[in-house]
Amino acid sequence: MFLKIEFVNDNAIVFTRDLTGNKVTSFPIIGMSNIWVEGDGERGFKSQLPGLKRHLLTLVTVQTLVKWSWKTELHRRDHIGVQDFVLLEDYMNQNAVVENLQKRFNENLIYKPTEIYAIADAACRSMHGENLDQCILISGESGSGKTEASKKILQYIASTSSHSIDVERVKDRLLQSNPLLEAFGNAKTNRNDNSSRFGKYMDIQFDFKGLPIGGHILNYLLEKSRVVHQAEGERNFHIFYQLLKGGTPLLLNKLKLQNDPDQYYYLNQGESVIVDTINDNKDFQVVKRALDVCDFDKKDQDALFAIVSTVLHLGNIKFHENKHGMAEIDDLTPVEIVSQLLGCEDGAMESALQNKTIEARGEKLKSPLNKDQALYARDALSKGIYDRLFTYVVSKINLSLSSKWRRFNCNLMGLLDIYGFEIFETNGFEQFCINYCNEKLQQLFIKLTLKSEQEEYQREGIEWEPVQYFNNKIICDMVEAKPVGIIAIMDEECLRPGDPTDQTFLLKLSDLMGSHPHFVSHSTATDNVVRKTIKRDEFRLMHYAGDVTYKVKGFLDKNNDLFFRDLKEVMSQTSNPIICKCFPKKELEEKKRPNTAATQFKASLTKLMEILMSKEPSYVRCIKPNDFKKAGVFDEKIVNHQVKYLGLMENLRVRRAGFAYRRPFEVFLKRYKSLCPATWPKFDGPARDGVELLVKHLNYTDDDYKLGKTKLFIRFPRLQ
Repeated sequence: MFLKIEFVNDNAIVFTRDLTGNKVTSFPIIGMSNIWVEGDGERGFKSQLPGLKRHLLTLVTVQTLVKWSWKTELHRRDHIGVQDFVLLEDYMNQNAVVENLQKRFNENLIYKPTEIYAIADAACRSMHGENLDQCILISGESGSGKTEASKKILQYIASTSSHSIDVERVKDRLLQSNPLLEAFGNAKTNRNDNSSRFGKYMDIQFDFKGLPIGGHILNYLLEKSRVVHQAEGERNFHIFYQLLKGGTPLLLNKLKLQNDPDQYYYLNQGESVIVDTINDNKDFQVVKRALDVCDFDKKDQDALFAIVSTVLHLGNIKFHENKHGMAEIDDLTPVEIVSQLLGCEDGAMESALQNKTIEARGEKLKSPLNKDQALYARDALSKGIYDRLFTYVVSKINLSLSSKWRRFNCNLMGLLDIYGFEIFETNGFEQFCINYCNEKLQQLFIKLTLKSEQEEYQREGIEWEPVQYFNNKIICDMVEAKPVGIIAIMDEECLRPGDPTDQTFLLKLSDLMGSHPHFVSHSTATDNVVRKTIKRDEFRLMHYAGDVTYKVKGFLDKNNDLFFRDLKEVMSQTSNPIICKCFPKKELEEKKRPNTAATQFKASLTKLMEILMSKEPSYVRCIKPNDFKKAGVFDEKIVNHQVKYLGLMENLRVRRAGFAYRRPFEVFLKRYKSLCPATWPKFDGPARDGVELLVKHLNYTDDDYKLGKTKLFIRFPRLQ
């Protein structure tokens, strides 16, 4: 008989086979890797569950096998490629880095949850031990695993905290916030079946004992255009399909819905309503539980599902033009359903979808819409409703996570899971904003780990080899500078009198930005080869992560984010309790034009950068092996691109050239003085002298550490 342990889906399975290789029986144990063990199987088994022929190894045999499998696994990790890339001999060579990644990928030795847990553990220890707020920045392309990494960190925090009623309540809500946010904010794209179409920053609050006591979520730039349009092969947000597939017949009847997504215009455009990897029915049950845990009572849930249904019915409203060129609704049935679901006054929704109020000489007049204007109004209403609903869901989760503790009693651990750099076949306003966000995050990375690192060594008088890096401030300034930056130019074009269009915006952009080294359009390209690759309605930005060509169609509309006042008035007067909060009547009294979408996004990013700069950072860099959503396929070109734009090469050079650990002399001496007889229990001399005695007692060589003007620098800290 032979025994084999196979690692399958995070569980180890023991198989027994006879000499011909036929499987006899199997059962799960806790193990790690694949090994064969020769021996007499009968002696190690005893019958369990009569009639099923299942067997269990004796405890001694299991322990031996598991111990052996751990040793085998550790041996493989140490001898296939280099586990720590900082120790890679040819660390200056990007090809060597990618080759090492591929070696370990081929042997299934890529980094797994254990490394995510280690990062979370180190951040927690630093937060508790040194009373420093932390943040973990998770970055990578769409589909690289950012959302999964953030969930693993939350799971780690939940599983390592002690158990009490209050702590369990907070942990459960932290964990259950994920399926809720994914349902309303994630969608199936051609690159990722569960792509986050919004940015998320979460602060987790800890008390003085290191227990999670609350949290707060900030959301950024939901891709609301997806509500009304999806590219071929893509889907709308998950919640729509979950409701249709998971809702009971009673619920669907109440919401006037059919359980067939193909019946709804806002769902059938991508022709991809069914996804093999997604179980919408099961996921809806998960969402229902999450709503209960996060304090959405029955009234909240009824109102919420009524709003989700409203969006679907709005998409089925069609228009035609009458003989006067004015829009008329083809079939009033979906309008009546929407009015019923939201609690609108009779006829109010119908009128607002076909007319807009204009003010002339102090008088208000109804102006009929043409068909295109009516379709625009319908879609603007759908996007506006869903966007505000998403913000409401986040605020409701925050309310359930709110802590009774005052801020100065808490330490914070921030968790940033935000969209990765995107280059699609067609890139629009959303990709422009997303890639601008990634430029800001890259700038933060430069400030925190490259520029500030080198500047600190200079201040402290530590000699080291400076690392060359590309400072992308020039690109950030190109986007956000005033008065001549892309956002400022776009805002000016949105606000100017006359009839501005996307094309007039592109002409002005080309005129004012044409000489910038990171901008090119068809009219400004001096190279004929380059000009042929850019259409007359496009411009190209040379981002730090690669060149991206943007199509200007829709830029001004999406930046303006116009929402006809008539529709706002109807929404503010509904009886739906959530819609009333999302569209407050005081908003109608506001005379000042709201900031454009891009300007609001820029302001929110500025605040985010301030938050992140105030904390000690840790990084999780997610790399996906291919663009085809296939296991076991390593695309060297795609991985090379990610290694470049994630800044891994610069990070390796900084780590090799610098010192991983540094602390002020006083802090280090106070914390570790008990390790050396000469400094314990008290050292009367200068802290610098005490630190020097301490590290020499710990047998650090001259190359292991350096003493700066105010701090100790240790190249590779080690456990004693």
